[in-house]
Amino acid sequence: MESPEEINGHSEAKDETKVAECAVKEETTECIAKEKSIESAVNETTTESVVEEQTTESADKDEACDLILDSPSVEFTIIHNKDKYTVSMPLLSTIAQLKDKLVDMIGVPSKMQKIMIKGLAKDDQTLESLNVSSSSKIMVVGAKLQDIVAVSVANVEEESGSSKSGSSVKEPLCKKKLHLKVLERGIPDDALVGILNIKDPLPPHPLSGMLNKHGGKVRLTFKLEVDQLWIGTKERTQKVAMNTIRHVVSEPIEGHEEYHIVGFQLGTTEASRYWVYWVPAQYVDSIKEAIFGG
Repeated sequence: MESPEEINGHSEAKDETKVAECAVKEETTECIAKEKSIESAVNETTTESVVEEQTTESADKDEACDLILDSPSVEFTIIHNKDKYTVSMPLLSTIAQLKDKLVDMIGVPSKMQKIMIKGLAKDDQTLESLNVSSSSKIMVVGAKLQDIVAVSVANVEEESGSSKSGSSVKEPLCKKKLHLKVLERGIPDDALVGILNIKDPLPPHPLSGMLNKHGGKVRLTFKLEVDQLWIGTKERTQKVAMNTIRHVVSEPIEGHEEYHIVGFQLGTTEASRYWVYWVPAQYVDSIKEAIFGG
């Protein structure tokens, strides 16, 4: 049995332990409180910084807008599909802002507009940097939204009709008799180099070294400044308004996938397609974008 002194000793030891535990808990609570205080201060500082940055950014934008509005205005002519429009804008306006202004005027979404000022103008360029003056006539290329929808609907209906009437397996274009007789001649000696898995912009010169369905030489010239595709042969040059092209079909040539067969539908039916053979694969997407916008 423990003596009273030993019992008192144990009791005192327990009390000391409790006191120590309380001290630890108080210290821990203080640490947590300090951490939260620091975290709160950091959050407040971060919030203040973000607000300050947003305020500065907003001020910069307001200042830029003020500069644009305060800059001298210029009145110039916009030409789209042979229609002419008079537009007045501050000289410091960008091409992107011009596109936005033209949406309601010409009915072409801004992303599908191409502004031609001595070549294709970039969105971040200003009218002033492009030397736009009162005598300027600016060409805008791009199909109206309703025209694109109409073409898309016609294509869907055409494909739907073909799938109902035809077999389940679609025969490749290069296997059809119409195309086979041209392809059997092989790649033209003057054909441009075809490259797989690459998209290149259209070159500044005509695409040449290709053949039409008669086996004759053909070249394609994309005259963006007048919204036309020129199809040139030895006999003549056919000038086609891009907004009259209903559809463009393309398919790689089996065994020579770096080249495509491309058909430009110039009328309402498939019979109106103008076929071009040995088109370099790297230009196919750019051809479609030049015609329909991208």
